[in-house]
Amino acid sequence: MGGPSAEREVSLSSGRMCAAALREAGFNVVEVDAGRDLAERLVALKPDACFNALHGRWGEDGCVQGLLEWLQIPYTHSGVLASALAMDKERTKQAYREAGLPVVDSLLASKDAVRAAHVMAPPYVVKPYNEGSSVGVWLVMDENNGPPQLDDAMPDTVMVEAYVPGRELTCSVFGDRALTVTDIVTTGWYDYDAKYKAGGSSHVVPAQVPAEIFDACMDYALRAHQALGCRGLSRTDFRWDEARGLAGLVLLETNTQPGMTPTSLSPEQAAHCGISFPELCRLLVEDASCQR
Repeated sequence: MGGPSAEREVSLSSGRMCAAALREAGFNVVEVDAGRDLAERLVALKPDACFNALHGRWGEDGCVQGLLEWLQIPYTHSGVLASALAMDKERTKQAYREAGLPVVDSLLASKDAVRAAHVMAPPYVVKPYNEGSSVGVWLVMDENNGPPQLDDAMPDTVMVEAYVPGRELTCSVFGDRALTVTDIVTTGWYDYDAKYKAGGSSHVVPAQVPAEIFDACMDYALRAHQALGCRGLSRTDFRWDEARGLAGLVLLETNTQPGMTPTSLSPEQAAHCGISFPELCRLLVEDASCQR
């Protein structure tokens, strides 16, 4: 848990909650804040399995998965290739398109080009192509006077994506089963604060949407999980423009390391399906393996 990514604090929270749940489920647990000495610490610990509660780069992009493969330590969630694919938003969209899944128009551009002029007609969204948790997301609406002046923390290459109005829906997949659909209600953009600060958003589980939309989310999330080669638990996020019906439903991204506190989206969905948080964590450990 922890690690050096922009999602460190979220990961620490996930890790603490998962450790407590795993102890409740009967496991002996050692909490490891992942630093540059991670390989040495794992060799010394000789764990039977690694519960990966890292989020963001290094923990969710195939890097730590490769290390665990090298050390032959069974681990949870997705493997090297699926993690790397899902973390790269452009390659994720390529996989979606090849699987016949609907995506919004987007392009990759340099940070300097985006600062200099609108590279797409507003409204649009600018975000890093390899971060999660809405880290570094800029929303550019029609009324903006000029292009976004991205800060230096943004990577040299960013994704520019057409803005889709409407509702934020999400669906988790556990193994080969889509769990349910959540409608995420917030007063503004579903950014980092809306995700993680108290009162920033509320979750309607199951989502009160037409059956056609609910069923499509379940189907698309499972197909996305399979197209990317995910294992264990994943969560796929959607935008839905109600005015366009089914044609207004598009996939945004798939998270291979969803937030893992009891009130996070995926554990909430598991609880709705009768899977308690300790049971969910236990099942993930029992699914752990190498060569994922």
